[in-house]
Amino acid sequence: MSDFYSNNGTNNSGDNETNSSTTNGAYSYKKDQINQGESYYQWSPYDDGKKNKKPKKSSGFGAKLGKTAAIALVFGLVAGISFQSVVTVSNRFINKDATQITETKTETKSSKEKIPSSTTATTTSTTVTTDVSTIVDNVLPAIVQVTNAGLKEYRTFFGTMQQPTTSAGSGIIVSQDEDNIYIATNNHVVSGAETLTITFNDGEAVEGTIKGTDSSCDLAVVSVAIKDIKEDTLSEIKVATLGDSDSTVVGEATIVIGNAMGYGTSVTNGIISAKDREVSITDDDGNVVTNSLIQTNAAVNPGNSGGALLNAKGEVIGIVSAKLAEESVEGMGYAIPISYAWNIIQQMVDNDVVSELEASYLGIAGRDITKEMSEQYNVPIGVYVAQVVEGSGAEQAGIETEDVITAFNGRKVTSVNTLNNIMKYLPAGSTVEVKVAKASKDYKEETIKVTLTHKIDSVQ
Repeated sequence: MSDFYSNNGTNNSGDNETNSSTTNGAYSYKKDQINQGESYYQWSPYDDGKKNKKPKKSSGFGAKLGKTAAIALVFGLVAGISFQSVVTVSNRFINKDATQITETKTETKSSKEKIPSSTTATTTSTTVTTDVSTIVDNVLPAIVQVTNAGLKEYRTFFGTMQQPTTSAGSGIIVSQDEDNIYIATNNHVVSGAETLTITFNDGEAVEGTIKGTDSSCDLAVVSVAIKDIKEDTLSEIKVATLGDSDSTVVGEATIVIGNAMGYGTSVTNGIISAKDREVSITDDDGNVVTNSLIQTNAAVNPGNSGGALLNAKGEVIGIVSAKLAEESVEGMGYAIPISYAWNIIQQMVDNDVVSELEASYLGIAGRDITKEMSEQYNVPIGVYVAQVVEGSGAEQAGIETEDVITAFNGRKVTSVNTLNNIMKYLPAGSTVEVKVAKASKDYKEETIKVTLTHKIDSVQ
């Protein structure tokens, strides 16, 4: 494992798509290539089975008339006798026949009701409705528009310049206390903001404040002071109902609500196309963020980010995060599963980012173990420990070089960026559980407790 990384340029954890396209073939044929089938012979009542035999010449009119009269007389006699026989037989056995007919009909009805079992399963019919107006009407008061006004730096011949920028996104009201309402959105929606404007469903706009961010999973929380919200607007606001994304199934109906294209709140619907899709995007700091997301074919456009992915009950099952931006690809939108996101959101709601004086320190220098590296070297995905600082909490807890940290404080760790985002809410002196794959034990995982030291003291 020592050949994974050199110690040059290691990051201290205490400091701070490949798009593929598939071409679907369309088949076409020329008219002369189509097989119209073999020619066939049509039978006629004058045919004796020989295709080329000519019909006999007909006799004269008088002869035909005589033959016709004779045939009619014979037919009349035979028909009269036959009809009388049928009536006699019918009257004699009518009761028995009626009973048999009734029984036959009953058996037929019963056979339809009880289909014989077989080894092959059969599908069941389902009624699908596309009218989601009731659900949308109930959820809209919990959805907001997020407008990010910031400054973008760019280089020119005359040096570095700044240009005002404005971007649009969406958010979901997920919590409320006596002083604030809290809105979940994406980190990239609020990144670089000088000011944030939150527009509620009734059109009222209020300034918001970033409460917390986590770039490693593209989540953020924005707070809005209740005192800044008009009473009429406040009376209409709702806190969204959260669902269980873990229990969702592929094919389940979904609804996306958000500020598509920045035009205002809009609604699209579809189904869950896939679960646990690993999607990678690059954040504003250049970090590659890989998350396991829900895929939906409901239309997702710029501005939908931070909006809600709902199930048929109107429960939030995901926070819309990204769209595969490729002209040749359609119907592939993604959302962060709410069952995964909620613990992170709640931590941001309940805690503030600790000050630099209170910042905690684990005491390692680490590097990311990506999925590709994990498969190549047969080690877990996580943070590879390249160095352990003497006297740090990591050393005292028994963490050693070449170990791999796979979980921290109850959350899965996939990168140093993830580790840093968790630690920025933990003050020095906090004791956390860390799951470590030990190099000395063939990377068998074990859970240990680590007391975080003071960052400044450790650095000194």
